[in-house]
Amino acid sequence: MCADLWSFALSTYARPGVEAACLHVQEQGADVCLLLCGAWLEQRGVALVPERVQALQQLARPWQAQVVEPLRQVRVQWQAMAQQDEPLARLRERVKALELDAERELLKRLEALAQTWPTGEMMGQQKWLEGLATEAANLDHDALQQLRVAVTDA
Repeated sequence: MCADLWSFALSTYARPGVEAACLHVQEQGADVCLLLCGAWLEQRGVALVPERVQALQQLARPWQAQVVEPLRQVRVQWQAMAQQDEPLARLRERVKALELDAERELLKRLEALAQTWPTGEMMGQQKWLEGLATEAANLDHDALQQLRVAVTDA
């Protein structure tokens, strides 16, 4: 088990099928950083409490909207043009690195918030993923289950 959220996120994301599942639910409006945090909390046995869900969402939403999403939009917008323009492709890679840095910072902030929550309170199906997913992403049980299985098998 990874002690810190960033290491957990990297190892989980690298597992087979997780990247595709995360990208799929992200397209449906889910915050992948929140979902990875939820999976980390499930693994640590942190009890799912509505106030905790709300605190994580209140922390993540502004950062996601004001920092991560604008970087992602630029990166996606430049994708087609960058295939024909090498200097733009290099700039796009730098934007991609900034986007990853912004997500890492969000994960650090989420971890800091959750660090004081007792671990080992509840083991088993906590449903953190469902609690932190958007309604649209919650409809895709397969993608959320893929993430849960990857965490359970870790």
